[in-house]
Amino acid sequence: MQPIETIQVETETVGCDGGGGALGHPLVYLTLGKEGRVDCPYCSRHFALKEGAKVAHGH
Repeated sequence: MQPIETIQVETETVGCDGGGGALGHPLVYLTLGKEGRVDCPYCSRHFALKEGAKVAHGH
C-alpha cells in the first residue's frame, strides 16, 4: 500500500480528481478547514496549506 499523498496548496479551495486519469474519480472541490487542511473523501489525498500562504476565510 502506498502512503497517502500530501499536496501543498496556496488556495482555500482545491479540486481533486484522484490524479489517475481514467483510473481517478469524479472531480470534487474541497475547502480547507480552519486548520488549513482537508482530505479527499474518494482517494484520501491530503491537501495542506503551504507554509507562509495567506488565505482569507469568509467574505
